[in-house]
Amino acid sequence: MQDIAPIVVVGIRVKKMNSRWIGIVLIIFSIVLLALLTIVKLDLDERDTFMCAAVHANPNADMTLCPVHTSYTSWYIAGAFAVAFLVLAAGIYLVFVPLEKVSSAVEKATVEVSKLDEEEKRVYELLKFKDGSMYQSDLVKEVGWSKVQVTRVLDKLEGKGILERKRRGMTNIVILR
Repeated sequence: MQDIAPIVVVGIRVKKMNSRWIGIVLIIFSIVLLALLTIVKLDLDERDTFMCAAVHANPNADMTLCPVHTSYTSWYIAGAFAVAFLVLAAGIYLVFVPLEKVSSAVEKATVEVSKLDEEEKRVYELLKFKDGSMYQSDLVKEVGWSKVQVTRVLDKLEGKGILERKRRGMTNIVILR
């Protein structure tokens, strides 16, 4: 199992690296979006101020006829700002929050074979040889024991946290943890 531990560690580092890059891309995207929205909002405010001044210059004009006060554009921009800030928050989360601790994965991957009895060692080594998983029915055929004996050995190994069984049709699949 010591051969598998570096692969697990590298796998976690790759996932952690990908989430950081995605976070960085999201942060850059949201900053560009916020800058563009700010420019659009400033231009819109300048235009709206000019239009309101033109409507107010006419003493006979009704305020409800002012296009600035009947438009929902400001609400759309406020919603776009909210989305940009959510994307920024997601990017910051991906960059600064670690996915999983590397040390805990290495601890889970190590098994002290010296503490296992002969039957448990045989099943463990066979599963390890078969890439960490095989059907329970195939395991019974490989070791040449009765179904009851294999089940008892698997119960002990599962109790020690070395493997787990998952139901697949009429048999179980046995997987090393």
